[in-house]
Amino acid sequence: MSDLIIRAVTPEDHALWLPLWAGYNAFYGRSGASALPDEVTRTTWARFLNPDVPVHALIASSNGEIVGLAHYLFHPSTSAVDLTCYMQDLFTVPARRGQGIARDLIEAVYEAAREAGTTRVYWHTHETNRTAQRLYDKIAQKSGFIVYRKML
Repeated sequence: MSDLIIRAVTPEDHALWLPLWAGYNAFYGRSGASALPDEVTRTTWARFLNPDVPVHALIASSNGEIVGLAHYLFHPSTSAVDLTCYMQDLFTVPARRGQGIARDLIEAVYEAAREAGTTRVYWHTHETNRTAQRLYDKIAQKSGFIVYRKML
């Protein structure tokens, strides 16, 4: 896709980023009564813009429209000396899926991780997200791990 630009978010991107963030959250069932509190969205956005916080956001834009996003963070690990990169969120607007946007966003996260001296990038997806898994199977290795969590 020749008109696609992938870059870090700027403060001016907020209004264009917000609908994609809402779409991502709705995809994973976080809408309506289950929606994230506004404070979480405000805090997440502020973290992207704070150079002292290791949470980052990339957007994919095409003709002035944001068509995809990727959020990632760096953290220490007990199994490596270097920081590890966790891609926490990845979303492409439904009308633009299948055009290589998600792949380009993932490749941009890989590059950011390389630049940061990181040797590993990982992420999760829901077991029902078969469309995404077809791409992920081509560009990464499935770890075999199952995620457990408990809300406190």
